[in-house]
Amino acid sequence: MRIAIVFYVAIIVLLIAAQWKIYTKAGKPGWACIVPIYNIIVLLEIVGKPLWWIILLLIPGVNIVFAIWMINLLSKSFGKTEGFTIGLLLLSFIFYPILGFGSASYEGPAGAAK
Repeated sequence: MRIAIVFYVAIIVLLIAAQWKIYTKAGKPGWACIVPIYNIIVLLEIVGKPLWWIILLLIPGVNIVFAIWMINLLSKSFGKTEGFTIGLLLLSFIFYPILGFGSASYEGPAGAAK
């Protein structure tokens, strides 16, 4: 039981560190990833969407669609494809560290620099 708890906490710490690194790669403060609500605001700035999307993220059912869309825009912001988005959704404990600690660089909101 204790091993499972330690493993769980280690994955959470890894994901927070990866998200911290993603925010800093995008030129935002890394600590913003651990502040509730504000982390969504900063993420919306990173992917280039308006702040009123927060309202859409509060509507049951609609929030799932817009959260997936936001994750897709995040992967595009770092030059990745839809396949990487699927990885972020299904194997987040692997793909977020790849995005944060890997060689991917921020290309602007949803890859606008292309």
